[in-house]
Amino acid sequence: MRKQVSRVFFLTVFFLVLLIVGASYLHITNGVFDMSIMEVLKTILRIESNPKFDLVIFEFRLPRIVIAALVGVGLGMAGVVLQGITRNGLADPGILGINAGAGAAVVIFMFFFQLRLVDADISSWASILMMPIFGFIGGTVAAAFIFSFALKQGRLDMQRLILTGIAINSGFGALSMFISLKMNSQDFESAAVWMAGSIYNANWIFVVAMLPWLILLGFYVYKKSYLLDYFQLEEDSITSLGIAVEKEKIKLLLASVGLVSACVSVSGSIGFIGLMAPHIAKQLVGIQHRYVMPVSALVGAALLIVADFIGKTIFAPSELAVGIVVSIIGIPYFLYLLVKSKA
Repeated sequence: MRKQVSRVFFLTVFFLVLLIVGASYLHITNGVFDMSIMEVLKTILRIESNPKFDLVIFEFRLPRIVIAALVGVGLGMAGVVLQGITRNGLADPGILGINAGAGAAVVIFMFFFQLRLVDADISSWASILMMPIFGFIGGTVAAAFIFSFALKQGRLDMQRLILTGIAINSGFGALSMFISLKMNSQDFESAAVWMAGSIYNANWIFVVAMLPWLILLGFYVYKKSYLLDYFQLEEDSITSLGIAVEKEKIKLLLASVGLVSACVSVSGSIGFIGLMAPHIAKQLVGIQHRYVMPVSALVGAALLIVADFIGKTIFAPSELAVGIVVSIIGIPYFLYLLVKSKA
């Protein structure tokens, strides 16, 4: 049985990697300026150097694909952690308000430091590297509010959790809008585009800013993923196994908030990836979290690369923010899960 699960897992990973490679191929070769795969390969491998191809690939399309993949990985893993901790299949960083908390902190940072993410360049690298820290503070504050109000007699009440998350989400969203309205017209435009969930302005500085968070915290939550299996049991049973339940939950929660904050700091608030990816992963490889975690990460990366490609091409030469594309897909999926959970 274990060999069969492992075989399914490796086959799933293989096909998801193929899907990501295929989506990346479409993304990098198509757009306002089309290129063939041979032209792309010759440029990347430095066989033929063409300034025009160098600009399009290395400055615009490749950083965008890498950011989409990294953000999808981070949100997919954070979604697994939150659903595992809360034992609620509807838990998601966006729905629970963690995205909004991190986003509000970054908007405040943008307001005081006058950082425009739409045209950020190497001169603002120090500010960009600081953004995940501010996002982490905002996300942690949001999570603290949510879980403190959702506690009932020392245990999480799932109905309170969702309702509190919706309220916190609305509150921090209103705060972000209020702060952005205090900005000048150019900074407001930048903040509005960013809050919609956009990665079209991605560059390599953003990759450097979020990569350490993703590597360290991603490795930590994967290493601790076996605990999420135990968290599905009754708390008395978990405690009898010698596991410090609340302590481990807080550690995993802070790690997931860090992942979400790093993602939000470079892409804005992109919802529903943390909701859809874990469910799709469980349908593909079962409920063991050591398999669900990496598959959810790959599903999140694939979803976001495909969504960004759709947003880039469907209204070309204009672009639709990837957060809007994901929401168009995610809202019906959320309603489907809600109906399914009631049934």
